[in-house]
Amino acid sequence: MVTFILGLPYDSNVQPTPDLWVLIAVVGLPFAAAAATPLVARALGNRTAYYAAAVAAICFGLVVTLAGTHGGAAVTWVGPLSISLGFYVDGLATLVGALASGVGVLVFCYSAGYMRGEPGQTKYYATMLAFMGSMLGVVYAGDLAVLFCFWELTSVASFLLVGHYSDRRESRYAARKAMLVTVGGGLFMLVGFVLLASTVGTYSLTAMLAEPTATRAAVEQAGLLLPILSLVGIGAAAKSAQVPFHVWLPDAMAAPTPVSAFLHSATMVKAGVFLLGRMRPILVGDDWTTVFVALGLLTMLVAAILAVCASELKELLAYSTVSHLGLIVAGFGFTGALGSETAVFHILNHAAFKAALFLVAGIVAHEAGTRAFDDLGGLRHDLPITAAVTVVAALGMGGVPPFNGFYSKELLFEASYEFAHHAGGLAWLAPIVAVVGSVFTFAYSLRFLSIFFGERPETLGHVHRAPWPMTGPPVVLAAIAGVIGLGGITAALGAPLAPVESFVGWVVGSTLGPEAAGHAASFHYYLPTHVSPAVVMSALAIGGGVACFLGWRRVRWATRSLLDALPVLRADGWYDRLVYGANHASTRVQRALWTGHLRTYAAWTFVGAVALAGFGYVATGVAVPNATPSLGATLTIILTVAAVAAIAAVRAPSHVAGVMALSVVGFAVTVFFVLASAPDVALTQVVVETVTFVVFLVILDKLPSYYGRIERSRAARDAVISVLVGALVTVTTLVATDAAPDPIASYFVENTVEQAGGHNIVNVILVDFRGFDTLGEISVVAMAAVTVLTLIVMRERGETP
Repeated sequence: MVTFILGLPYDSNVQPTPDLWVLIAVVGLPFAAAAATPLVARALGNRTAYYAAAVAAICFGLVVTLAGTHGGAAVTWVGPLSISLGFYVDGLATLVGALASGVGVLVFCYSAGYMRGEPGQTKYYATMLAFMGSMLGVVYAGDLAVLFCFWELTSVASFLLVGHYSDRRESRYAARKAMLVTVGGGLFMLVGFVLLASTVGTYSLTAMLAEPTATRAAVEQAGLLLPILSLVGIGAAAKSAQVPFHVWLPDAMAAPTPVSAFLHSATMVKAGVFLLGRMRPILVGDDWTTVFVALGLLTMLVAAILAVCASELKELLAYSTVSHLGLIVAGFGFTGALGSETAVFHILNHAAFKAALFLVAGIVAHEAGTRAFDDLGGLRHDLPITAAVTVVAALGMGGVPPFNGFYSKELLFEASYEFAHHAGGLAWLAPIVAVVGSVFTFAYSLRFLSIFFGERPETLGHVHRAPWPMTGPPVVLAAIAGVIGLGGITAALGAPLAPVESFVGWVVGSTLGPEAAGHAASFHYYLPTHVSPAVVMSALAIGGGVACFLGWRRVRWATRSLLDALPVLRADGWYDRLVYGANHASTRVQRALWTGHLRTYAAWTFVGAVALAGFGYVATGVAVPNATPSLGATLTIILTVAAVAAIAAVRAPSHVAGVMALSVVGFAVTVFFVLASAPDVALTQVVVETVTFVVFLVILDKLPSYYGRIERSRAARDAVISVLVGALVTVTTLVATDAAPDPIASYFVENTVEQAGGHNIVNVILVDFRGFDTLGEISVVAMAAVTVLTLIVMRERGETP
């Protein structure tokens, strides 16, 4: 059946392959526009906002043209590693791509009014465009390596945007926190990607999604399903601020309000839930359900409690975002189509009402001069249009019928009840937690809405109406949310919004795998017409929310008491202890290591080398070869001389004696190289030993004539370290010499004379085959020599470098 997706004809059975150049354009255009922003800003000034909005509108148009396509397109990037510059288009990519670019248009238009007169506008618009491009790159990535690159770019861009007001301490703190948490989670995700790619044999997401069953079977057969799932889950949880990684999102409110609206509704935090939807066809199963249902519902509840304790608008909305992201994560956690319907539909609904509410918060702060709840009230008379927008958006956030958020939350209740009904036992906690979290959600939604009603505080001065560049975008978002909400009423009357249902169904199908390709025709949402467990759960949530709001002071006191009793739930507790604890620990370690004594540095360097190399040998299970060489008389004499000289060097009573004994060891090794038919290496050894001996003799007059006495504990420590280093070198030598030669050695042997015209293979490799490496090394030595010569000349002239 042909329906219309975003105005384009769409057939679930016939989907053309996307055009690579269109994909490159939709991802690359924002970065190109960001690079041109400094020049544009000089010409347009504050109207640069409309330039950025036009770029976002073009990207949205390109996303729409891709909506009727499905599949991947790629060009080779790193061939030997099977890494390609690949892109992939499906329903999920289209949904999140449309949100990133479409909401971007509205946010940029809003910025024209909000950012007027603000410092750093050029940096702001350039970074916002790069931020949007990074998100589009994540959305359309068809290769794990490409996805990771754009994933980290979103963290870099958010770091700059959250820290936009760099002269403020709270902005710098928030930016560092966002960077540490999201980038740290991304590194875990990268390890998961590498394990997945090494198991499957390719980094191509397109190939994995084409055969998700085979991909999962390969991962299970390798015994890596749970590790990969956990590592990818950590990356997604950190980006989408799931407990305990929710620490960074509330502090990110230090950013300008348009950034907060963009980040919380359509970008950054949506990247985490997008990743879960993208990996769901590959990794879904019992382990997946256990991890993400528990994580999502716990986050939903904890963040809702924290939102109740909020004292100002953006803080409440920040915790609300965390809570609703938990709802989406839990939805993706449930197996079957119902869970995916919950997550996908709430991604759309949340973007509409949350972006609108953040823009409302910006209007209130901009016009009233405050965001504190205690200083606000009765604003409906001053901001009637903004109040109307808030009614639609806040009731949608609270899950009140027939507003848009009600339908996706109803799906959550239905999915959690079905899950508990089939699993039993502790699974019944899922619907209970969902209802309790929704109670607090409805209560704080009413709290946000209350600033437009009730009595006007005496301290609140005159409030101007916001200009249309600020009022228009939230009106558009509220209209979209309202249309989606009214669709439930029309569906109950037999006239559903077919484009919305078909589109959401198409997106849901892309999160279920190819076996659910026809799901576009099976998704429906409507206002309930009969009593069901989900309806009862909604009634309990709304009723409990009203009761909490009526007893707001007691509820707030109770929740704050709970947080005092369980400080681990607070946003900054573990982060501050971890970061500042690491700072204090590093200071103590620095004091212990940086003593100013070379022996301390050498000791810890050798200990670290032994520990790391030893761990590598143990982890890889390297077997030490049995070395029983037959030594001739000459070699035995040489090794005996070297051993005696080494003992003499250790027990030498003076510097001169120690250096001479050490040189004997070096020259004995030189003789060994001669006997091993390596005259060039022997010559190099002779030069090194001679130079070393001369250098030591030159500096001996600067040192005491005799060694002092050292403590026995230090001598014992040095002896143990020496034995360990010697054992490591011995094991490494045995392992290296026992291994079969690399096939590349035969290439050099066969082509030394024929291609290079030389007979000494070492010289030919250095000069011909690795000529650029040698040139680089010579350049380094030359630069060092010039530097030393400069210092000597300056010293002779009496100059201070």
